[in-house]
Amino acid sequence: MTDQHRLLQHRRAWMLGMALLLAFVVLAIVGLSVGSTGLENVWAMWQDPLQNELAQQIVVDIRAPRTLGAFLAGALLGLAGAVAQGLFRNPLADPYLLGSASGATLGVAIALSFFGAVGVSPFAAQWLVRLGLTGAAFLGAVAAVLLTLTLARGVQHTLRLLLAGVVVGVVLGAISSLFTLLSPTILVAMTAFMLGSTGFIGWMACSVMAAVLVPCLVLSWALSRVLDGLALGESTAITLGLPLGTLRSALIGLLALATGTAVAQTGLIAFVGLAAPHLVRSVVKTTHGKLIVLSSLMGGVLLLLADILARSLIAPQELPVGVLTAVLGGGYLLWLMRKQTV
Repeated sequence: MTDQHRLLQHRRAWMLGMALLLAFVVLAIVGLSVGSTGLENVWAMWQDPLQNELAQQIVVDIRAPRTLGAFLAGALLGLAGAVAQGLFRNPLADPYLLGSASGATLGVAIALSFFGAVGVSPFAAQWLVRLGLTGAAFLGAVAAVLLTLTLARGVQHTLRLLLAGVVVGVVLGAISSLFTLLSPTILVAMTAFMLGSTGFIGWMACSVMAAVLVPCLVLSWALSRVLDGLALGESTAITLGLPLGTLRSALIGLLALATGTAVAQTGLIAFVGLAAPHLVRSVVKTTHGKLIVLSSLMGGVLLLLADILARSLIAPQELPVGVLTAVLGGGYLLWLMRKQTV
């Protein structure tokens, strides 16, 4: 790659980053305006003192955290997707590859089953209430990744890790279905979790996701040289003096943390983590450091756009945001496959 080509790609990366930030600002304004009453609540905050309190509650306490939360969750998934694809050297890798999605689903299923169970001890019930569905989903996702690592006997063999993730995902998914079958009352809640939703995100959830996103971005940027080395092959990465075992473990921990945090707050949202890095690479060819940051921004913009569409397409009712991301992301990938085969 010539210096002129590197400079061109560097400029493209900066331009894409600025465009994504601008898209976030525009979509955030739209997100604050989309609701059953549209822009009326926004204007009421400034013009009508009698309606100011109610309007402020709707905009500040409901729409604003949902809008910011959708962006943060998408950013976490986009980051995790870029890390997963670089770590496994597979463009079809997504954040749920290590079984985190099935683990989170099982955690929610267990928690819902115990919430409605008769005979649960007061101590256990109090502990479950404090943990909540968000905590259960996060613990389930992390536990699934740890189980995958145990079955794969560490992180040294990529193929064994991928196979272990597939096995863990299938088994935990079957156990989740069994819990749903044994406790039919949790079916509605489980369906909502599996379809994904940003409707219950509050300021606390935004704080948690932001507190995880920032160190994940910093750490992934610091470890991006490992992904650049792996892109050239494991033998080449070893000759460069990279301690692959330790650094790969750190990347998998980062992947699990980012994915688990996003899934715990929004449920299972498909294709954002898979499509975001592809969209970035279709515009600019760059190193993994910039790719991860741009994929994070792209994932946030994609999920925020899908959330706005979910709120507005059949208003005042809402579509599950996970359905829209699956349709949009799946459609894009099918188009990309067809384009590459023509």
